[in-house]
Amino acid sequence: MGQTATLPSRSGCTYVTQLYEWFRKFLNECPSGLITLHEFRRHFCNGTVGTESAEYAEQIFRTLDNNEDGVVDFREYATAISMLIEGSSVEKLRWSFRLYDKDKDGAITRSEMLEIMQAVYKMSVAASLTKPNSLTAEECTNRIFVRLDKDNNAIISLEEFIEGALDDEWIREMLECDPNTVKVEKSLKGNSVV
Repeated sequence: MGQTATLPSRSGCTYVTQLYEWFRKFLNECPSGLITLHEFRRHFCNGTVGTESAEYAEQIFRTLDNNEDGVVDFREYATAISMLIEGSSVEKLRWSFRLYDKDKDGAITRSEMLEIMQAVYKMSVAASLTKPNSLTAEECTNRIFVRLDKDNNAIISLEEFIEGALDDEWIREMLECDPNTVKVEKSLKGNSVV
């Protein structure tokens, strides 16, 4: 069984230390500077809750792989981690939008939102990271759509996503990817990627 560590706050020295630790882990596990989906999924699952986090790992990998070449290179990884740790709320929400916009068409459909919500719920329940939520993934998705889809066209645009999340703390917490609030499971060797 591994040790659970909460990521530190964004103070200057702590931030640099945290980045160094995440980058060191990446290079330790991927000396070539590249990681495939299979490797990422294995490391992410080993570092979190096992196979229960595989679907979410695939979505994260897809979002990290900016040039869609099937591998995440060190630059893609470092850019995303730096932005997620030190970026503004708007930057984090832009990245989160890309996570939910699976087909990359610039809009989030209810099915895309539900797919990610189901993966997050599955992982969170397995890890016992969250308090039991009275809302199911479907109910949560419906609640988000009611609040964000201002023009009622059954999709959420980037503008609706950001404006709605900034105006509603519950939605922002649900949608914003913030590694400072994630618990990372460290293996006994301390060599997991994420």
